[in-house]
Amino acid sequence: MSSLALILVLAAALVHATWNYLAKRAGGGAAFVWLFGLVSVALYSPIALWLLAERDWHITPTQLLFMAGTALIHAAYFLLLQRGYRAGDLSLVYPLARGTGPLLATLAAVAFFGERPTTLALAGAALVIGGILFMALRPRDLARAGAHPEAVGYGILTGVTIAAYTLWDKHAVAMLLIPPLVLDWASNLGRTLLVSPYALRHLVQVREVWRARRFEVIAVGVLCPLSYILVLTALVFTPVSYVAPARELSIVIGTLFGAHLLSEPHAPRRIVGAAVIVLGVLALALG
Repeated sequence: MSSLALILVLAAALVHATWNYLAKRAGGGAAFVWLFGLVSVALYSPIALWLLAERDWHITPTQLLFMAGTALIHAAYFLLLQRGYRAGDLSLVYPLARGTGPLLATLAAVAFFGERPTTLALAGAALVIGGILFMALRPRDLARAGAHPEAVGYGILTGVTIAAYTLWDKHAVAMLLIPPLVLDWASNLGRTLLVSPYALRHLVQVREVWRARRFEVIAVGVLCPLSYILVLTALVFTPVSYVAPARELSIVIGTLFGAHLLSEPHAPRRIVGAAVIVLGVLALALG
C-alpha cells in the first residue's frame, strides 16, 4: 500500500470512529439518519456541483445506475447500523460490522476483481479481521444486554452491506471514473430522498431529534461524508483487498470511545484485540 493511500485510510479511520461514537450517543433511528443526511447534502452540494461544472461532466446511464445503487446500499447500511446501536453496545456492534465487511469484501475482490494481494498483505488482513472478532465475540457476553443476539445479527447484516458498497463503489470510482466526492454526495442525496417519506410521516419525532441532538446531527452530517470520501479516494488507485481491512483501524478508536466515553465493559480484552488490528494494518502497509 502506498504512503498516500495509508494516510488517507488512517485519516478516514479517525473521522469514521468519531461519527459512529456521536451516532451511538445520539441514540440513532431513521429520523436521525434523515436529518444528518439532509445536513450532508446541504453542506456538500456546492462542492459537488462545482466539480461537475468544472469538469463539464456528462453522466452516462451506467454512472447514473451506480450512483443510484450506492444510495440504496448505503441507506440499508445506515438503517441497519442504527438498529444495531439501539440493540447493543458500540464496542460490540461496531467491531462486528466492521470485521464482517472487510472479510467479505477481500474475498470477493480476489474472486471477482482478480486482485492478488501479497502473502504479507493477506496475513495483515487476517490479523485485522481476527482482532476484530476477538474484540467482539465472547460467548459468555451473549447473555448481556449489550451483546443481545439481535445486536449481533444487526452487526453481521451491517457488515454484509459494508462489503457490498465497498465493491460497488470501487467499480464506480476506479472503472467508471465517478469523482469520489460526487459519488458520496449522490449517495447522501438518494438516501435522504428514500427516507423522506418516513420523516414526513414522523415530523414530531424529527423535530424532537433535532431539538435534543442538534450537535450530533450536524457533526455526523459533516464527518460521515468526509470519512468515506477519503476512503473512495484511496480506492481509486489502491486494491480493495488492501483498503477494506486497513480502514478498520477505526475500530481501535471506536473501541476506546466505547470503553472510556460510554463506560462499556471488557476494555482490556478489546484493547488486546485493537493491538492485533494495529499489527495487521502495519503488515498491510508493508505488503
